[in-house]
Amino acid sequence: MVLGKGTWLIVGAMIVAWMVLSGPSAPSGALDARSLPADPARDVVPNRVMTWNLCNPCETDNDDRAAEIARFAPQVIGLQEACVGDVEKIRDYLENLHGLVYHVEYGAVLQSWGRCGGAPWNPGGYGEAILSAAPMTDVVTEEYPDGGSEDRGYMEVTTEVAGRQVRLFNTHLAERRQEAVRAGQVGVLAKEVARYDRAIVIGDFNAVPDAYELTPMWKLAVDADPQCRPGTGGTCEPTTDWQSKFDYVFLRDYVAVRHRVHPNEVSDHHVLYADVNPAQEMTRGRA
Repeated sequence: MVLGKGTWLIVGAMIVAWMVLSGPSAPSGALDARSLPADPARDVVPNRVMTWNLCNPCETDNDDRAAEIARFAPQVIGLQEACVGDVEKIRDYLENLHGLVYHVEYGAVLQSWGRCGGAPWNPGGYGEAILSAAPMTDVVTEEYPDGGSEDRGYMEVTTEVAGRQVRLFNTHLAERRQEAVRAGQVGVLAKEVARYDRAIVIGDFNAVPDAYELTPMWKLAVDADPQCRPGTGGTCEPTTDWQSKFDYVFLRDYVAVRHRVHPNEVSDHHVLYADVNPAQEMTRGRA
C-alpha cells in the first residue's frame, strides 16, 4: 500500500509527539539523572564567603561534601585539604544535584598519591581550591618556602564580592605544634595581602587568635567574628572538633553583617561563613 503525502505528514507528526511525551532515555530506558537536579535550581547567597577544610584523608563521599556546601550556598568558598579530582566531583554534584553553578580554580602545592589517588606516575593534585559564582582572574598559586611537615601554600584570585572587585586569598598553614614555621608563612602571606587595599583572606591557619604568629594578619584585617580579637578576652567560637578556632575569614575594607559556624559530620573542621558588605557602605549607612 502506498501512503499519500498527507498520510505521511500525519504519521510524522505522531512520531514527533511520541518522542516529546516519552522524553530522553538512556539505553536502559532510565532518564539521565545528570540532567535532572534533585532540588530546584537556585542562586547562591550574594556576598556570602565561606571557608572549609575538607579533612583528608577522611572517609567522606563527595556528594555529602557537596550537600553540606549547598546548605549554605555561598557565593565564594575556599577549600583546604582539597584534591583536584574531589573538587571536580563536588562541583559537578553542586550543579547537577543542587542547581548551584560555580567557577573553580585550584591551588595544588603537592602531588600526592596517598592523599588523592591517581596513577602512581601521575598522582592527584592536593592543596587549596576556590569556587566562585563570579568569574575569577589573575590566579596565583604560591608554595611557602618552609611548609613544615607537609608542603603548604596559598592561592589568590581576583573576583567580585558585594559589587566590588576584591583580591581573595585562600591558605592552609603548617600543622599544629609548628608555631615558628607558621610565623614564617604568615609573614609571606601578610606581605602579599598588604599590597591590596581591599582583600578577603580565608583558610585554616592552625592557630588560635592569640597565637603570636597571627600578629601580622591582625594588623592588616579583622576577623568576621566581631567577638574574636586577640587580647580582648572575647569568646571565639570554635571551628574544629577539638574545640579550637583555627579557621578564619579575614576582611580588609569589608565588614561582616553576620557570621555562622556549623559543625558537621563530614569533616573535623566546621563550616565557617560570613555575609559581608563593603566597609564604606556600612560607614555611610551609620552617618
